[in-house]
Amino acid sequence: MHILGVDIGGSGIKGCLVDTTTGELIGERHRIPTPQPATPAAIAHTLKALVEHFDWKGPVGCGFPAIIHHGIAKSAANIDPSWVETDAERLFGEITGLPCFVLNDADAAGIAEMRFGEGKGHEGVVILITVGTGIGTAVFVNGHLLPNTELGHLMLEGMVAEHYCSDAVRKREDLGWGKWGKRFNHYLARLEFLFSPDLFILGGGSAAKMDKFIDKIATRAPLLPAASLNQAGIIGAALYAASRQGRKQSRRG
Repeated sequence: MHILGVDIGGSGIKGCLVDTTTGELIGERHRIPTPQPATPAAIAHTLKALVEHFDWKGPVGCGFPAIIHHGIAKSAANIDPSWVETDAERLFGEITGLPCFVLNDADAAGIAEMRFGEGKGHEGVVILITVGTGIGTAVFVNGHLLPNTELGHLMLEGMVAEHYCSDAVRKREDLGWGKWGKRFNHYLARLEFLFSPDLFILGGGSAAKMDKFIDKIATRAPLLPAASLNQAGIIGAALYAASRQGRKQSRRG
């Protein structure tokens, strides 16, 4: 099955058709800058433009940077505050005219990694961390997702963790990879203390740069780059849409 997977981020909205049986991207990924301000209407119409770019007429899976509960946004850390309590699934469906299925963006990346990537077949506690404009997390226990963990909002050094060691902070403060790696190790140590994970998986653009800071990481659990790097959110969103669409069809049957 082919489904359009979309990763909605604070700086860019990226999408591609995905073969949900293999996890492979079909054709070229397309990216549109996230509109500013990132209001519900602005993002919904940007999503419509992305759908039209692919001339897509089927289900759409969307990873979204917020707590998503039954399709409704419950937070808005790196997007416009007006998203809180917005029914993202309904809005996206109305604007695109297509069935849209929305989940937390880090959860989407985690689903992809647990199905096709470094988490495949891994028992115990696995924590995927996406580092970009903010920090997202996805926690799995024996392959089962605990949704909307949002551990990028833990307090660390007197501030929200993603304000201490996100990639946006690295760029804004002009931190070298080594200095940033020490901060990120501090964050991983806090997660390790709280959850005793068996494996950390790093997603987002920083995963491709791990050789520049891996010597600063001193956790007990290994840290591995996501197999699909920064494509995991797109793949996982498509997998989620395929699962939701399948459940809807089975109920009708």
